[in-house]
Amino acid sequence: MTEIREIPAVIEVCDGLLKEVSCEFVALAFQNEVGPDVRWHYAAGNLNDKYQRITVRFGKGIAGKIISSGSPMMLSDFPNDIYGKVTDHPIMLAEKLISCYAVPLFFNSSPKGVLLVGKRSAYTFTEEEQQMVKDSAERLEQLIRNHISGEGV
Repeated sequence: MTEIREIPAVIEVCDGLLKEVSCEFVALAFQNEVGPDVRWHYAAGNLNDKYQRITVRFGKGIAGKIISSGSPMMLSDFPNDIYGKVTDHPIMLAEKLISCYAVPLFFNSSPKGVLLVGKRSAYTFTEEEQQMVKDSAERLEQLIRNHISGEGV
């Protein structure tokens, strides 16, 4: 399968979110095709490439929790508003994020991915911004579905 970061339309949606939501970071994570682990596959506005080496267990970290619960999650003042250990949130640490909003990406009615927007300052994302992220997630689901079916996977 082609890497997500090589699909121009996916990059376009993520770059658009950077501007629309006035956030500093946008990233996509997906559950591995084999096994339950979750990996970050694409980032825009990243400080470094550490995100590419982050793998979290199903149910752990922001990505793992969103995929296991199938529901959105917001952190407004990391690490002050978290349950568990700071090290359970490697993407927040790697990118020096203080706030984020993340939503699940669904494939075949199951949460298999995560779209995350983040800021490097304390912030609460508005209802309107949350809706923009959800709308972008739906566009990404469609783009990725079309891409996968186009490859005959």
